[in-house]
Amino acid sequence: MSHHYFDHAASAPRRDEVTEAMAPWMHGVVGNPSGSHRAARDARRAVEEARDVVAAFVGAKPGGVIFTGGGTESCTLAVSGVTRAHSRAHAHTTIVHSAVEHHAVIDAARMMADSLPSVEVREVAVDEDGVLDLEALHDTLDETVALVSVMSVNNETGVVQPLDAVASAVAARGVGHVVTHTDAIAGAPWLDLATFAVSMDAVSLCGHKLGGPVNSGALILRRELVIEAMMPGGGQERGRRGGTVDVAACVGLAAAVRSVEKERLAGHDLVREFQLKLRTALAALPGARVTAPGVTTVPGTVHLTFEGLASDELLFLLDQDGVYASAASSCSSGAAVSSHVLAAMGVAPDRARGSLRLTMGRETTAEDVDSAISAVTRAVDRLTTESKARG
Repeated sequence: MSHHYFDHAASAPRRDEVTEAMAPWMHGVVGNPSGSHRAARDARRAVEEARDVVAAFVGAKPGGVIFTGGGTESCTLAVSGVTRAHSRAHAHTTIVHSAVEHHAVIDAARMMADSLPSVEVREVAVDEDGVLDLEALHDTLDETVALVSVMSVNNETGVVQPLDAVASAVAARGVGHVVTHTDAIAGAPWLDLATFAVSMDAVSLCGHKLGGPVNSGALILRRELVIEAMMPGGGQERGRRGGTVDVAACVGLAAAVRSVEKERLAGHDLVREFQLKLRTALAALPGARVTAPGVTTVPGTVHLTFEGLASDELLFLLDQDGVYASAASSCSSGAAVSSHVLAAMGVAPDRARGSLRLTMGRETTAEDVDSAISAVTRAVDRLTTESKARG
C-alpha cells in the first residue's frame, strides 16, 4: 500500500541536504564550541555560520539568535525570559497573548502567573475566522504589559495573523516599550519572515517543521532585550541559555532554512493549487465545512470540520488507506482533546469534534492529493452511513 503524508505541520519530512550537512557533526570528535583547541574552534565556526543563516532568515543580526532545543523551548524562553526580567523591576507584570496561540505560549504564560503572584495573563479574542481582534488587543494594553505574543500563522487552521497591525496597536497605546513576540513556527515554511515579521521584537523558529532535526530551534531577537535565562549555566548563548550548544542541531536548522528560502523564491503556486483542489472536493462532502475560507491562509494547510463525525474514527480510516493526517495541532491531535483554537473561533463542539487537518509541503504530489480526496470521501461516506444506521 502506498503512503500519502499530509501532516507536514506536525513534522516535515527530513531533507536530504539537512542530513548531509549534519553528518560530519554526528560521529567522532565533535568539539565543544566553548573550548579553545582546534576541534572546538571548528565547532564554534560551524555554530556561528549557522547563526548567520538563521539571523538572515528573519532579518535580524546574528547576535540576536539564541539556539534552543526546539520550538516549545523557544516560545517558553520568550515568555518566561521577558516576564521574569520585567517582574524584577516592576510591581505588576502582564502577559498578553491571542486566544489561539500554541500551548507552548499559553502554558508558559500560565506557568508564570502560577509561580509569580505579580504576574497576570490576558487573552485576546479572535473573530470567527480566527483572526485577532485588534480592538480587543488595544483594550488589554496598559502600563503593566511586558509582552504581547501573537503567532504568525495558526498551526491548526493555517490562518495568517496581522502582525504589523499588532505592532501598530502596541505602539499607539504609548505604554512604554512592550516586547512583541511571534511564534513563527507554522509560518516559517511559507512566509518571508524578514518582511512579514519585521515589526516583531522576538521570533520563534522550530527545525523539524522546516525539514530539519527535531531537537533544533531558535529564539531570534531583533533588538537588545533583557531576557532571564530559563537554564542558567556556563554562560552560553550570551548568558541567555546555558548548556553546551548542539553543533549538529544548529547546522541542521541552518541547512533547513537555506532550503526553505530557495523554495520560497521559486514560489508555492503548485501547493496553493493543491490546497484549492482539496478544499473544493472535500467541501462537497456531507456535513463538511472549510475552516476560515474567507481569510488568508498559508498554502500548505487545509482544515475542515464535519458535522456529526468523530476525528478519531475519521483518522483511523484514513490511516488504513495510507493517508496520514491529523485532527488538531501536532501536540493534541487526539480527538479526545478539544481544540481551544476552534472553541475561540466559536465553532460548535459537535462540529469541532469532527475536525480534520491536511498539511502539505514540497514533496506533495498530485497523486497524493487525489488519494487523499478519495480516502476522505470513502471514510466520510462510511461513517455517515454507519451513523444513520445507528440513529
